[in-house]
Amino acid sequence: MHLLLILGIVFAIGAVSFALQNDIPVTVVLAFWRYDSSLAVVLLLALALGVLIAGLVSTPTVIKGQWTRARLRREVVGLEDDKAILGRSLLALEMQLAQGTPAPVPAPEVAATYVGLKTLLMANDRS
Repeated sequence: MHLLLILGIVFAIGAVSFALQNDIPVTVVLAFWRYDSSLAVVLLLALALGVLIAGLVSTPTVIKGQWTRARLRREVVGLEDDKAILGRSLLALEMQLAQGTPAPVPAPEVAATYVGLKTLLMANDRS
């Protein structure tokens, strides 16, 4: 960023020195508009207009980049909070494991064996 600023300043100094050496009167005509001035003023106005247009064109990209950086920072903070919570949970589980008292594990349910209708009817006949 600083390098671009330095290059911009060098370019501006070069443009001003070029404009000051070329102070010939000129006339700029655009449709019905007519402007009489020195070549230096016309060149400086053209340079200023170019800088203004470049700034306006690059503004949406800069704003989008700032929004993206802000969103990513918020996401990083959220992920760091999640990491801290998981770290505390892991520490609590390790302490519980070190104490030798694991959390009670529920016993698996024993599935009842399927008794068919025929078996039920035949068992009632024998009684």
